Amino acid sequence: MTPNIKTVNQTNTLYDVKDMLEEEQFHHVPVVSGDKVVGMLSKTDLQKISFINTVDGQGLTTAMYDALTIEQVMTKDVETVQKTDTIHDVAVTLAKNQFHALPVMDGDKLTGIVTTTDLIDYLIEQYN
Repeated sequence: MTPNIKTVNQTNTLYDVKDMLEEEQFHHVPVVSGDKVVGMLSKTDLQKISFINTVDGQGLTTAMYDALTIEQVMTKDVETVQKTDTIHDVAVTLAKNQFHALPVMDGDKLTGIVTTTDLIDYLIEQYN
C-alpha cells in the first residue's frame, strides 16, 4: 500500500483535485469528512467530465468543473480494506468489484491506499 496519502474533502473544488492528481502523478484520492472516508475520486472520474471538452472546447470543461461538486462526482459508499487484511483478500476485493484502488484502514483510521499497480509491483518483487 501507499502510506501517508493525500486526501480531499467535500469543500475542495474539482480544480483542486485535478491539480493534485496532475502534480502528484497519482490516479485516486480518498474524499474524507473529518476522519471518515466518504468517497473516492479518480482521474477517470475527472476525465468523464472533461470528455465534453473534446466536443466543445476548453470552456465547457471549465463550466462543468464550476457547476459540479466533489460530492456529485465522487464514488460514494466506498469499500475499504483493513491494513491487517491479506494480499489475497485485497486482490479478491479489487478483482470481484473491478476496483482499481481501495482505502486502507486501521480500524476507523485511514492509513493508506492500495491499488492494482501496488499488487502488480508486489508480484514482480516475488518473482525477481
